[in-house]
Amino acid sequence: MGLIVQKYGGSSIADTQKIMNVAKRIIDTHKEGNQMVVVVSAQGDTTDNLIKMAKEITDNPSSREMDMLLSTGEQISIALLAMAIGELGYKAVSLTGAQVGIKTNSDYSNARIETIDSDRVKRELDDGNIVIVAGFQGVDCEYNITTLGRGGSDTTAVALAVALDADRCEIFTDVDGIYTADPRIVDDARKLSEISYDEMLELASLGARVLHNRSVELAKKYNVRLVVRSSLNNNDGTEVKDMADMEKMVVRGVAHDYDIAQISVVGVPDEPGMAYKLFKMLADENINVDIILQSTARDNTRDISFTVAKSNRDRAISIIEDNLSLLDARSVSYSDGVAKVSIVGAGMVENPGIACMMFEALAEEGINIHMISTSEIKISCLIKADDVEKAMVAIHKKFKLNCE
Repeated sequence: MGLIVQKYGGSSIADTQKIMNVAKRIIDTHKEGNQMVVVVSAQGDTTDNLIKMAKEITDNPSSREMDMLLSTGEQISIALLAMAIGELGYKAVSLTGAQVGIKTNSDYSNARIETIDSDRVKRELDDGNIVIVAGFQGVDCEYNITTLGRGGSDTTAVALAVALDADRCEIFTDVDGIYTADPRIVDDARKLSEISYDEMLELASLGARVLHNRSVELAKKYNVRLVVRSSLNNNDGTEVKDMADMEKMVVRGVAHDYDIAQISVVGVPDEPGMAYKLFKMLADENINVDIILQSTARDNTRDISFTVAKSNRDRAISIIEDNLSLLDARSVSYSDGVAKVSIVGAGMVENPGIACMMFEALAEEGINIHMISTSEIKISCLIKADDVEKAMVAIHKKFKLNCE
């Protein structure tokens, strides 16, 4: 007998028929002799609709009350799925994050899991129940409901797999696995049978929406056997695993991200400590900065450009404008019409010329590069948002990612 954690996204349980189909799939795995813990997201567009209702009441809702509101979507899902399993003749119990014992910090809307008291889940499993858990949520030390950020149900599933020492964690979605590129953009994108934790973490961080990046961090840290599969069929998925167990491909995939704003601070004095002042004031407000470019000094000043998520753009601009005198800078400006395309591959570090090939692919399509960022296993380019689809196809073709 094994213990399996499964996670189903909102599209997989969007209506009652899909809920019944998921219930049958869960039962099939349970009948193979496995104990089952199942994490689910809110149905379909439930979370977006709840956010919309809140915005109709106030433009600046309390972060605590937003977490209280958004957590209800998952509670609807777990109750309906438990009912469906019961209707098919099997025992199931639905549990909220608090009932499961998921304790987090108090960072509303982006909370981090600190501990999980798995005793309740283990008792329910020992009683023969299939345990259905509300993803995306927990409680802080004062028992305030917190949420883990969009995509946080993946993190809930992996964290439970760690706490319960599960044999594997399966993430079910509406695609067959991890592809070399978004198949909606690149027609000949190929499904990967395996990918390393590091490569998946980079892809998730760079815009690939299949897995939440924090779930991959956890899986890597605790060596969780993680599989991404489709809830619509029984095809083999993609296994996310340790790099030592797999052959290194030079480039594993291409990712894109439209959720980017470019900010430029003009006329920063060319003196030690100015970059520190700028980025410390952003860090103090929990604003993450991605690509950074500093211009060549002229007239004893430099321009510093960087990227942030669009949701952080206005806040970042406001902070910098309020501190222009402290920075002794001339002005600050931004652009939303940009996006990021990236290549990822554990084998890149051992193969010179990869960046050149990526730049050549973009040049052949007449695509200008605004900023560049690199690491051992990824290269990212900031380009015009209108050029993203053309860039994705060109890069995918250049590296022959459609070939086995």
